[in-house]
Amino acid sequence: MNNKQASKPNRLSLLNSLKARLVISALLLILVLMPLIGFTLNDAFKQQVKTAAKNELSAYIYSVLAVTEVENDQLQMPELLLENQFNVIQSGLYALISTPSVNSAKTTKDENGADLLWHSDSFLGLSEPKNLPQPAIGSREFSEIILDGKPHIIYSLSVSFEQQDGAFPITLHIIKDQADFQKQIDQFNRQLWSWLLVLMALLGMAQLAWLLWTLKPLAKFKQELQDVENGKAMQLSVDYPSELQSVAYQLNTLLITEQNQRKRYRNALSDLAHSLKTPLAVIQSQKGLDSSSIEQVSTINRIIGHQLKRAQSAAGSSWHLGVKIAPISEKLIRTLGKIYREPPRQIRADVDPDAIFRGDEADLTEILGNLLDNACKAAKSQILLTVSISELALNISIEDDGLGVSAEQESKIFERGTRADSYEQGHGIGLAIVRDLLDSYNGQLVISRSESLGGAKFLLTFNQKNELRTL
Repeated sequence: MNNKQASKPNRLSLLNSLKARLVISALLLILVLMPLIGFTLNDAFKQQVKTAAKNELSAYIYSVLAVTEVENDQLQMPELLLENQFNVIQSGLYALISTPSVNSAKTTKDENGADLLWHSDSFLGLSEPKNLPQPAIGSREFSEIILDGKPHIIYSLSVSFEQQDGAFPITLHIIKDQADFQKQIDQFNRQLWSWLLVLMALLGMAQLAWLLWTLKPLAKFKQELQDVENGKAMQLSVDYPSELQSVAYQLNTLLITEQNQRKRYRNALSDLAHSLKTPLAVIQSQKGLDSSSIEQVSTINRIIGHQLKRAQSAAGSSWHLGVKIAPISEKLIRTLGKIYREPPRQIRADVDPDAIFRGDEADLTEILGNLLDNACKAAKSQILLTVSISELALNISIEDDGLGVSAEQESKIFERGTRADSYEQGHGIGLAIVRDLLDSYNGQLVISRSESLGGAKFLLTFNQKNELRTL
């Protein structure tokens, strides 16, 4: 069941590909059209061979009929015929003359329906055929007959010689072995299907090359979308066929509009932060404020900073942003190494150089910075940062050799509006920012115990697959 369920999406994804559809339709056209042409040509050749054989036997009939004479109700035939094959024993070409049997005059074709009056020398040694055709006088018949277990073609013509005492009807039969005709047909079939196979292969390659050339703009379109998605480009080029130009233009318009809106939004938030901080600074500078008021003003400052960071997150437009993780992590590790010197912490990093965070650089710095800072506070001496990528996900793991996170503390981390103090010095706001950023990027956070270091392990997972990448 699992294998069947797993293969079904693969088939659906294959049918959803324009390239796969075009290739399959082209192959089906070739695989259906070429054999159909082959069968049609084969049948036409068989009919041509049959017509040629019929004409050949008809010519033999008239050549034999020209030397046939009847005198006194006796058939008179020459010793040798003009066509030499009639004179060679079992040459494959035979001439026979029959007349309706007197005993079966009232019957039609059966084993005793005709008397054999004469046969050519080539017929010597062969058994008398049964059920020889007996067409009406003046009529002819072309058919097949089995002679000594081998298939032959037979052409029969019935004529009547007028005598003084009445008519003398006879039927002249020309029989020829089918081997020659079958050999022609077999040779034609071999050549026909050989050339058709070669033609099918050439057409298949030509169709594939044509499809690749036709779909080349789509491949370019996909690559440019991936470049925008990975942050390597800001817009799409417009050098596309007319069918894709409007799509590229609309996407570029969307990108420019979104970038301008995000810029105006961040500028407005920055202005708001500055306008709020100035009155708060004035309030804090007032003399005579009790400690409770000062604490509340500080809390307001932290809340404003936290909410501004949330609002400025670029997660909503992260599909066309991309930043490499390795340079950011190296910068953070260097900075934290200078801050936490006593006691010294060893921060090790195992970061995939190709790992890309599909989001804003500031958001990535905020996430890694807060988690690494908390790990440094909790660790005794060692911190491990691991970043790996797969086809579908980006995995970031931060481990330390501290006391770890208890089940009670872990539950608080995921509670909204609750200060999640996981360490002695307590940085609930930092973890809250990380949690909110993960929510905005649809990321997942799993907290467990590190198997290698023994302390806490924070595992972040970000989905790397989106609809645009399946174009």
